[in-house]
Amino acid sequence: MRYLIAALLVPLAMHAATVRVRLDQKTVEMDYEQYVTAILAGESSTFQSLEALKAMAVAARTYAAHRRGRHAAAGYDFCNTTHCQHLDLAGITAKMREAAESTTGELLWFEGKPALTTYSKDCGGKTEIWTDQSIPYLRIHDDPYCLRAAPSLWRWEAVSGQITEALRLAGLAAPSIIQAIEVTRRSSSGRASELVLRGENESVRIAGSSLRFAVGRMHGFSSLRSEQFRLTSGNGKFVFEGRGAGHGVGMCQRGAEQMGLVKKTYQDILAYYYAGTILGLNAKGIRWSKINSERIALMTTQPQQDGMLLALAEKQLDAAISATGFSAPRGINIRAYPDLDTFRNATGEPGWVSAQTSGSQIDLQPITILQSRGVLPSTLRHELLHVLIETQAQPGLPVWFREGLAAVLSESGMTGTGVASEVRQRTSEVQARQAYADASKRVTGLMNHYGRAAVIGWLRSGLPREVMNATNSRPPVKAK
Repeated sequence: MRYLIAALLVPLAMHAATVRVRLDQKTVEMDYEQYVTAILAGESSTFQSLEALKAMAVAARTYAAHRRGRHAAAGYDFCNTTHCQHLDLAGITAKMREAAESTTGELLWFEGKPALTTYSKDCGGKTEIWTDQSIPYLRIHDDPYCLRAAPSLWRWEAVSGQITEALRLAGLAAPSIIQAIEVTRRSSSGRASELVLRGENESVRIAGSSLRFAVGRMHGFSSLRSEQFRLTSGNGKFVFEGRGAGHGVGMCQRGAEQMGLVKKTYQDILAYYYAGTILGLNAKGIRWSKINSERIALMTTQPQQDGMLLALAEKQLDAAISATGFSAPRGINIRAYPDLDTFRNATGEPGWVSAQTSGSQIDLQPITILQSRGVLPSTLRHELLHVLIETQAQPGLPVWFREGLAAVLSESGMTGTGVASEVRQRTSEVQARQAYADASKRVTGLMNHYGRAAVIGWLRSGLPREVMNATNSRPPVKAK
């Protein structure tokens, strides 16, 4: 859950981090970690090594953090193609879930920002760089791990028409009949970075990557698999013989898998392919200090300043227990971030969200900021209520009910109108505030009609049929 704050206004709870993905011609909103797990199924389904899967989880999560909103103009964050990252919700396995869960929230950082953690299927024994970008942690280097398995050699034959049609469908120029293809420039790793297509009266220059993508979209990406090839021609055919698959920049999935199989850890794998980045939950690689009270553990970078939070959190936990009648779960953790940028980078939240809770883990904006706005005690109580509520809530219990119940029990309920379906959106603070006000008002109405104890009890038993079936999802009006 998330906690929303603004000067002079009552804080409101918000839901866990989500992303908007275009799937099957629809825009779908999903939990950030569910998105990462689905990427593992879509991009790493053949992995046997758990450590390699963990490395992929961090790489996929970081890439998403770096590229988030790249399709914002179309109303979503990511597409479901290799332009962004490919998802397969139906292919998720227990091992993939373990890989994602065991690295939850971990990103690779460089100079305070999520790194550009590109990856490809098979570097062919040598990684590549993009010459138009200067990225210190993406380097050309030999990759002996990639070569540990059988050589990934391939061959593709094509006639002129197959190539010209693919280029024209991709919106690229090509001679009407290609008589010859010449590699005119190779990258430092030996890949064909530029080619000339020669016709009877014209010649067209094209990037090797453009040719590969155009051919791949029409003839399948198992045809011209990489730019690591040598080219011959004869009998009206062009013969490409090469190795590897994909662009080769960043992590080689084939190499990562081999590293995992020889007992390298996911930290080793990430350090090998993204040398110079820092693995962690925050943008600066800061070492966390841990302070414990009777029921709560506090993670902070400033223990002397933030240590007072534990006593306050224990007090607010008692208030939450009193309000619900529920017992506190074991292992409640609070992470207090040292500055706003670090909080936003680590959680992916906008600045108007002051806390995020997932399970028994609470992430807070800097304590000094919450204190200056006078909302630290109420923020803690609200988030601790979410911890208690989620230990009791049935799967599938409506978000508006859980959020509204937390607001009412923490005495931060608001009046107003709104659309509860807007609860999860992250674009508009105004719309989110209206949605949470509506959820709070609806739960207050339910308590007035059915009684406080009964409504709290629905966490375990589920909402009554008449509430679930209400045409406008609002509680019935109490008879006078």
